[in-house]
Formats: sequence, C-alpha cells, structure tokens
Amino acid sequence: MEWLVSLAGAGLVMAALRDLFHTLWHPTRHAGLSRLVMSALWRLARHLRARGRVVGLVGPLSMVTVVGLWAGTIILGWAIVYWPHMPGAFTFAPGSSAAQQPALLDSLYMSLVTLATLGLGDISPAESWLRLVSPLEALIGFALLTAAVSWVLAIYPALARRRVLAIRLAHLHRSAPTVDQFDCTMGATLLESLATDVARVRIDFTQYAEAYYFHDGEDHSSLAATIGYAADLAHRGQAARRPDVRLTGDLLASALDDLAAILDERFLHTGGTPTQVFAAYAADHGRGPTRS
Repeated sequence: MEWLVSLAGAGLVMAALRDLFHTLWHPTRHAGLSRLVMSALWRLARHLRARGRVVGLVGPLSMVTVVGLWAGTIILGWAIVYWPHMPGAFTFAPGSSAAQQPALLDSLYMSLVTLATLGLGDISPAESWLRLVSPLEALIGFALLTAAVSWVLAIYPALARRRVLAIRLAHLHRSAPTVDQFDCTMGATLLESLATDVARVRIDFTQYAEAYYFHDGEDHSSLAATIGYAADLAHRGQAARRPDVRLTGDLLASALDDLAAILDERFLHTGGTPTQVFAAYAADHGRGPTRS
C-alpha cells in the first residue's frame, strides 16, 4: 500500500511536468492547465465587465497563478511520495522536533525545502532509493524556475510583435493612402511587409496561445481593433491595377485567412468567415473593428 501511495504522488508530479512541457516547449491545440486557467479568468473578467486596467491584469496574474499551481502540484506530489515512508526512512538532525510532527506535515516540509533547493539538512533521506530520488526534486525545482523565466521572456516579445503590427495598421489608417499612393511599387512593398508581420503573429498565437489573453491597452495598439483594416488593405491590393500589388494583396489575404483560422480554431469557435472571426476577436477584447 505504501508503494501505491508513492506511485500516486509520482503520477501527480508527472502530470504537472507534462502540462509544463506542453505549455512551453510543445504547444498543442488541447487546453492544458495554463489555457484552462487563463481562459477561465478571461471569461470571468469579461463577464464582470471589468475595466481595462483589470482586464489588463488577467494575463500576468494568470501566468503567476499557473506557475504557482505547477509548483504546488509538484510539492504535493513529492510530499505524497515521501509520506508513507516518513519518519522511518529519514534521519533527523539532533535536537530537531520534526520527528514529533505529523508525518504529512514533515513530508510537505521536506518536499518544499528540496524543491526550493534550500538544503537545510534537518530532515534527510536515509534509505538508498530515497537518497537517489530526492535530488531529482531539486533538479525539477531548478527546471521549474528556468521554465517560468523562459515563459516570461517568450510571451512578452510575442506581445510586442502583435502590438507593433497593430500600431502600424493604426498609423496607416490615419494616413489614409490614396489610390495613386497605394497602387505602386511602394504599395506592393507595404502589403508584403504586412503579410510577413501577420504570419509572425499567426505563429505567435500557435506557439504562445496564452498571449491571446493579454489585453493590449489602447485601441491603436490593439490588433483586435485594427486587424479589420488589414483585411481592407488586402482587398484594395487585390483590386489594384499593378500585378505586383495584386500579388502582394493576395499574399496578405492568405496570411489573414490563416490567422483567422487559428483564432477561430483555438479561441473563438465561430465557424464563420475571416471577417466574422475578426469581428468576434474584436468583440472578445472589448473593441470595435477599425475599417476604411
């Protein structure tokens, strides 16, 4: 029975590590812990009609919550591994009162200290298999810290790329290029660069799906508000006289179709056209679409 309990704890640890792996290094379309937490907090904030500042905290708070859940699950799992063997399979420092504490409390303490790589030494494993297994928890603790830092360093550049594209589109909308200004070599270059930026954002939504649940601040920096204007530019390019402008208009339209497909498949589930998907995207982020 003791080994069954320990195996249950090991299973809990593996479940947390699997979720961490699929969130950071091998994202899939299936919602893991991070996606569930972020989507739940996002829906709650939208349901409560929270103000922009509150909605803007959903992404960062969700990341903190997810990392805390990963750490808590790993600590609990290792504590369950230790629990059936506490105190007989451990040694206690002379004068320590830990041996008089409940076995579960000592197990949680041992797990927390080991995961944090503190190495206080007042409780240490005595049996040979525990002396081999216990350092693995310290390695997992180091990996968890590294993963949390890597997650932050990956998410925020993706948000920056999305907001830069939104600001570009906002500037273009304000400048209102004429037909003659648009139907030229510069127009083709512009559409090609926009198609590249849209493709990058599409990859970001695939690789870092959690970025969807970050609010973008003002309308001019919100892709949800400005992406409709990109679709208008693509249509203008497709209707241009110059073949190079028509080609790049087709490229931008194709990139926007791919982006709409990812948004609908992973977040919105409207089953509609790209125009309907972008409208739903704007509504989900509390925006009105920007159009010509």
